[in-house]
Amino acid sequence: MTEPPPSPERSATAAAPRSLMGAAALRLLGGWGARVGLAWIGLLVLMAVFAPVLASSHPFVWKTAQGVSSPWLRHLTVTDAVLLGSFGVAAVLLLFRRVALGRRVAAWAFLTGALTAAATLESAAALWRDRVAGEVPLVLLMVGVLLVAVLGGMVLIAASSSARWGGKAAVGLAALVLASGLAAAPIDPPVSVVYSAYREATAAGQVQWQVRAPLAHSPGDYQRDAMSATGRDARLQKPSLAHPLGTDESGADVLSRMIHATRIALAIGLIATGIAVAIGVVVGGLMGYFAGVVDLLGMRLVEVFSAIPVIFLLIMIVAFYGRNLYLMMVILGATGWVGYATFIRAEFLKLRKMDYVQAAHACGAPLWSILFRHMLPNGITPVLVLASFGIASAILTESTLSFLGLGLVEEPSWGQLLNQARRAGGQWGLTLFPGLAIFLTVFAYNLVGEAMRDALDPKGEG
Repeated sequence: MTEPPPSPERSATAAAPRSLMGAAALRLLGGWGARVGLAWIGLLVLMAVFAPVLASSHPFVWKTAQGVSSPWLRHLTVTDAVLLGSFGVAAVLLLFRRVALGRRVAAWAFLTGALTAAATLESAAALWRDRVAGEVPLVLLMVGVLLVAVLGGMVLIAASSSARWGGKAAVGLAALVLASGLAAAPIDPPVSVVYSAYREATAAGQVQWQVRAPLAHSPGDYQRDAMSATGRDARLQKPSLAHPLGTDESGADVLSRMIHATRIALAIGLIATGIAVAIGVVVGGLMGYFAGVVDLLGMRLVEVFSAIPVIFLLIMIVAFYGRNLYLMMVILGATGWVGYATFIRAEFLKLRKMDYVQAAHACGAPLWSILFRHMLPNGITPVLVLASFGIASAILTESTLSFLGLGLVEEPSWGQLLNQARRAGGQWGLTLFPGLAIFLTVFAYNLVGEAMRDALDPKGEG
């Protein structure tokens, strides 16, 4: 029995060519290197988002003589709330498979922006009041303005999407509800946390039942009560069931600090690279489109920034303005845009004479539309590849500063743990595990960059 011939609609669907990015994504996921790299990066993202769920000294829920309460919720920070909320929004949007991917990304950006604005509203107001009073340095205020600009850019992504106005209104209403709920109950965790209170209450039999995290140690829990309670020194302990990777020289759990340090590594890589890409695309696009005098002045600017020693500049900034993560991101982004500008300039010099660009110019399209709507999608390929290597470079730079003792103090960092390993001769875990995490993360980004370069190469389609 012969099968019926396929319908014309089915044949048209099967023969429909994939888009350039769709075909490149399939080729990217076809290689084992990209799969391994993306799997490791995905694992880091999950650990960064769920760090307070995986490792925390605060019980999720417990029952004492005062009743049932949640110390974990009471100590939730703005970063924790925004990351968990953003991940929840992304998980919900993944269920709407019939909605185009670009529209879902725009909705996610808008909702995340609303959550971030609501969560940081109180902190931003306090920062502005302190600045008016002259108690906040101008550089911190500039960093805050830059973060607001990034937040506004996320909202613009949603506003400029191709979604219908009904869909935009629905997303806007959801953002208003989420932001109102977060702003109505502002997150205000205690400044000083006494982690030993939980252990003392449990030892005294004051806790009837409790639900704890899989690793019941926060990164800032130095277990200073261990000597008086059990007679043991909590510092530089060997790996055990209670501390799978041991403890550092302050008594904090190494595994907990490594899990929470994924936030620093991913944040400084993504944000610093994002700032560098944004500056490089604008500068390189203007150089390539106008050429002539603009290109000449732009190349002189590129030469100036290429000569800046980034590590020494960061050391100087730390010496004058202290150890600030956001300032470190801005410095890395403001000095790392040279490569992206060079690539975009080369692509735009080639594209500016194309027929579709000339047609857009003849139709009176505005400059931003010609640059970023018509030319940029066709010249962004080398920038995407270079960005993956830029993220790895930013992570290495932050780890180098922390290893030299010039990184963050309160926040955990992989380089900071490696710095402690120099003074802890017998604690091999402080050397092996943070070093392995840095190596695997940089290697994963390099694998993804190599695979992306091959996938976006039109000569390799075969």
